[in-house]
Amino acid sequence: MAGAGCGDGAGRARSDALARQRLHWSRCPAPGEGEEGAGTPAPGPPWECATLRAPLDHADPGGGTIDLALIRARATDRTRRIGSLVFNFGGPGGSGVAALPALATDFPQLRTRYDLVSLDPRGVGRSGGVRCLDDRDLDAYHAADATPDDAAETRALEARERAYAAGCARRSGAVLAHVGTRDAARDLDLVRRVLGDRALHYFGVSYGTELGATYAHLYPRRVGRTVFDAVVDPGQDPVGAALGQARGFQRALENYLRACPAEAADCLTEREIVALLRRLDRRALPGSDGRSLTQSLASDGIAQALYAKDFWEYLTQGLRAAADGDGTVLLALSDLMNGRGQRGGYSTLQSALTAVTCADHRQRYTAADVRARLPAFRAASPVFGAYLAWGLLQCRHWPTAGARDTPEVSAPGAAPILVVGTTGDPATPYEGTRGMVRALGEGVGVELTYRGEGHGAYHGGSACVRRTVDAYLLTGAVPRGGTVCR
Repeated sequence: MAGAGCGDGAGRARSDALARQRLHWSRCPAPGEGEEGAGTPAPGPPWECATLRAPLDHADPGGGTIDLALIRARATDRTRRIGSLVFNFGGPGGSGVAALPALATDFPQLRTRYDLVSLDPRGVGRSGGVRCLDDRDLDAYHAADATPDDAAETRALEARERAYAAGCARRSGAVLAHVGTRDAARDLDLVRRVLGDRALHYFGVSYGTELGATYAHLYPRRVGRTVFDAVVDPGQDPVGAALGQARGFQRALENYLRACPAEAADCLTEREIVALLRRLDRRALPGSDGRSLTQSLASDGIAQALYAKDFWEYLTQGLRAAADGDGTVLLALSDLMNGRGQRGGYSTLQSALTAVTCADHRQRYTAADVRARLPAFRAASPVFGAYLAWGLLQCRHWPTAGARDTPEVSAPGAAPILVVGTTGDPATPYEGTRGMVRALGEGVGVELTYRGEGHGAYHGGSACVRRTVDAYLLTGAVPRGGTVCR
């Protein structure tokens, strides 16, 4: 992009002007079809929304801009207000504008002294959300066979990924090179400056931990009270991350199966689940609204149900119904995973996830790379291994280059960061917690373990976790490293 460089006077002036912009907060609009939270009432008072202008390219602040959607609820005790607490709930690709109101009942103590703030990160939702295919084509894309068994099926999978990447370039090409995690971290600092906070107080979940750690690497002296929950392992490349997820989802499935004993009438065994997926590979089951449950959609639905223990009862219902010939429940669970609304409109959740992933990682795996790794993935998980292995093709034909092999997160001199891991987490396996603590550096990461199930500890039902996290954020009390909650 042509324009002023960040080091010249015009670029610095533009950057300073953006930092001085005034936000115009007003009542939030209701989410429409194709947006996260569609079908729910508009978040009313005390929620307010605003739009922040940020450089499209932070290396060229004198160039074009991108509008970022923000949401907040102001602190209830204004006399004891600490500042803003900025949330990122993960993905990458999740809408903070939709997620914060949905989860805010979990933060009553934090809201007494913080303005609760979140945003749609660049490339997500109302912040230049990445779009790749229309809704009908997305139905076909997500339903298609994602675990090829022969050369013809492999060619079909590669053709779909090529067409998907081409659609992203055609519909969202202007932002694809600028949706990486380093870009989003620089946006966080602009948010901090515009909100008038001297330090960024931050609560990151899942991918939000990688984003927060990237911020800490770039701005270690601006790190305020910061919590990472459901922690990404920064030392893993895409193969390591996918293999870790295969192990994590397999472990979560086994934990679910132990809680749902095989002798119970509605429970399937792991062998029966594997057999069900094989049958679906040959023939789909009828679902709702004339749609069918395919092997790919069933895999998505099973994985979605393992994100939280509260979903286990729906997993039992969905698996039993599918075994009896009805794919409706697993299809509904897969729609949650893929960001599909009840009327068939898709949010930017999955397209933004791919865009950020491919902007971040320079690796471009081929079908031959995947085939060579299939034995390790299948050994890690008979249920999810092959599905996650073939997912490595998602960036094969991406139109822009990736930035790096693994994220840079070392943050010497940063304030303490509370790093919370859950032993039964399927999506960000517990082992990543210690990896993040090591990578942040001596005296920065403080480990807190939750011996429980689900993706994320703060929302996992542990009073110990919530009490420890709230005490840190509200009073600055840093727990002893290695503390364990149950």
